[in-house]
Amino acid sequence: MSLAVALRHRFPGREIDIEFTAAGEGVTALFGPSGAGKSTVIAAVAGLLRPDRCRVDVDGRVLTDTAAGIWLPPERRRVGLVFQDARLFPHMSVTGNLRYGQRRARRSGARETIGFDEIVALLGIEPLLGRRPRGLSGGEKQRVAIGRALLAQPEILLMDEPLAGLDDARKADILPFLGRLKTALRLPVLYVTHAMDEVIRLADTLVLVEAGRVAAAGALNDILARGDLAPGLRDDAGSVLSMRVRDHDAARRLTRLETADLVVWVPLLGVLPGTLVRVRVPAREVILSRGQPDGISVQNIVAGRVRKITEDAPRHAALVEVAVGGDILLARVTPDAVRRLGLVADGDVVAMFKSVGVEVVA
Repeated sequence: MSLAVALRHRFPGREIDIEFTAAGEGVTALFGPSGAGKSTVIAAVAGLLRPDRCRVDVDGRVLTDTAAGIWLPPERRRVGLVFQDARLFPHMSVTGNLRYGQRRARRSGARETIGFDEIVALLGIEPLLGRRPRGLSGGEKQRVAIGRALLAQPEILLMDEPLAGLDDARKADILPFLGRLKTALRLPVLYVTHAMDEVIRLADTLVLVEAGRVAAAGALNDILARGDLAPGLRDDAGSVLSMRVRDHDAARRLTRLETADLVVWVPLLGVLPGTLVRVRVPAREVILSRGQPDGISVQNIVAGRVRKITEDAPRHAALVEVAVGGDILLARVTPDAVRRLGLVADGDVVAMFKSVGVEVVA
């Protein structure tokens, strides 16, 4: 499955000019500040907005092409749409809201590939089926809204800041369900957010949107590990890696994770070897050296090469991108450290970080 979007639209006082492509299954996150143009993209893909110029292609199926005079109405687009507010029908039970999604699918002639019982189980909403929306919490309403959208048998799921109205506790409740859906259904998702924790947990592809333009787009860690982009300048900057559990060392109370090029030790995890996990290595936790250290407590010591060094003037710091094979780590150090170590692009460097400093996020 692939998605290609190119749109230009003028609003009073501002213009949106956004273009990106995302290939394969998974979550493509549109990330940026409020007013950057993220929701405009969702509206254009869903057919709720007719931009001045636009082309939307979902796996070779053209939904909009203003140059060719193509514009499919929303009901023919095979998209599932979930807003910040759940927009459930108040007069229907949870079951009634879910069945509405199925009726939409039948009217559009879509083949049923996502079943009612499957969605109820994946979203954990069986205890809610007989209840009305007014008796549900915010997180419960959003799970039902997601279920209704999925039962319409969409080719792509569009989510416009679906967790923005929830407090931290409710967000923590619903994020595991979203992760489970991504894995189980293998349905492409276009996900709008300005919350970095949601990006770190869910995104596979990241599109940075700033002032109506795409600042950068690519695989999640390729973007997060760049010191010259907005995420690298945040207090919570760092690398996000998908790793496989290799084995456990019960005596040391450590678990070994690996990619093709990188081995990372973390505190003991209660998951089976072979399990895929997502970890975050904060830039502030990474220490750099010109050689292999000796006699220190740090568990993770890896040799790499400096990819790029970017000044972080507001923090009187420097962001150093370290390539370890195909993986990238980001380190925040002082400019003095860069000078003392003689760090230069393409130079050798050793990166170190404590096992307790690694965050297992999913």
